[in-house]
Amino acid sequence: MGILSSMYTGITGLQGQGEALSIYGDNIANANTVGFKTSRPEFQDVIAKSLKGLLGGNQIGRGTRLAAVNPVFAQGSIVQTESSTDLAITGDGFFVLDGVDGQSFSRNGAFHFDKDGKLINSDNFRVQGFLADENGKLTSKMGDLSVNRTVVDAKKTTDVNLFMNLDLRAEKAMEFDPARPDQTSHFATGVTVYDTAGTAHVLTVYFNKTDDGVWTWRAMAKGEEVVNGQKGQMYEQARGRLTFDTDGRLQDQVTERSSFQFNKGALPDQVINFNFGEDKAHGGAGLQVTQYGTASEAYKTLQDGYTAGTLAGLTFNDDGALAAIYTNGQTINLGQIALAKFENPEGLFKNGQNRYRESRLSGQPTIGAPSTGGRGRVSSKTIESSTTDIASEFINLMTAQRSFQANSKVVSTADEMMQEVINLKRN
Repeated sequence: MGILSSMYTGITGLQGQGEALSIYGDNIANANTVGFKTSRPEFQDVIAKSLKGLLGGNQIGRGTRLAAVNPVFAQGSIVQTESSTDLAITGDGFFVLDGVDGQSFSRNGAFHFDKDGKLINSDNFRVQGFLADENGKLTSKMGDLSVNRTVVDAKKTTDVNLFMNLDLRAEKAMEFDPARPDQTSHFATGVTVYDTAGTAHVLTVYFNKTDDGVWTWRAMAKGEEVVNGQKGQMYEQARGRLTFDTDGRLQDQVTERSSFQFNKGALPDQVINFNFGEDKAHGGAGLQVTQYGTASEAYKTLQDGYTAGTLAGLTFNDDGALAAIYTNGQTINLGQIALAKFENPEGLFKNGQNRYRESRLSGQPTIGAPSTGGRGRVSSKTIESSTTDIASEFINLMTAQRSFQANSKVVSTADEMMQEVINLKRN
């Protein structure tokens, strides 16, 4: 009977709007949940009767039903924080987590390190990433991101690079005297190097012009720095020759000896290569060290050694790489955040705890590094806020409430009409 069916139609409306209220209420409840994505109910009408058989027209609806609850994966606002382990994704990627129930995915980047040095979220799910080798080079191997190097060993100096100009106008008659190096050299510059035990030593590199376009250099150490040395004396540890062309560019370089005999427990015969850039004789431009008609000057000196150090801090860069900063000034990569991307993120299965799982509808994740494949960029000391818009959700609530009231009126009206029919029988 039409009156009875109208009552059932109204009931579907009550059920649908009740479910909508739950969805909107959940959105509002998670307005402050980091990385939360709002959901949107989608309804479908129900057709139960057609007055003209298979022909169109004159079809009577039988209410509504909730067809889907779709998450809206819009970008949330990025909020600054004070914690370096707070991470936010600007893009379509998801953090990859591992825990007791396997692999899951999240946009919530509020992480911290546990007592074992592993990067985890508030529910102890471990953050996954690409691990670095012992030299700090990132690899394709995935695992738990962790701080596994609290101490970095000392490294002896093997290479010194000098960037400088030697004055073309210098007189070439000066004879170098090791007993009076400062008075018998055209130019000198200092460099700190490290021996096999990680002890720092200050060297002085002296330069002498011996002919047109030809300079010799000597790396000298103080007597108190070398084996059997006497205090107040300088000892040659390395020597070489530089040749320049008529344009002032480095034509060739030759190292004649390099054998450092540092004391204080260092191993003997340490070889340190002094590099003056790619010279023209070997296909280079010869511009790292030049001979121009300006004052001799050392612009920069680089060397690859360092003393032992302990962990002083941690940092994430824009590529999501986790790096350890040590007291000796070294920065070494420990790993890199891994991000997952889905062809259909709306098809992900909500797992609670701000986590998702892949499903048949979402497809399998493609996991890669940040800033690749549209996964987005990772920024440190930031979090992604909830996408809940309180004003919009209040409007949705009021709309659902009014619709609920209207459907309840349909049910009560149908009930009154049924009562009238019953009264006809009594009369």
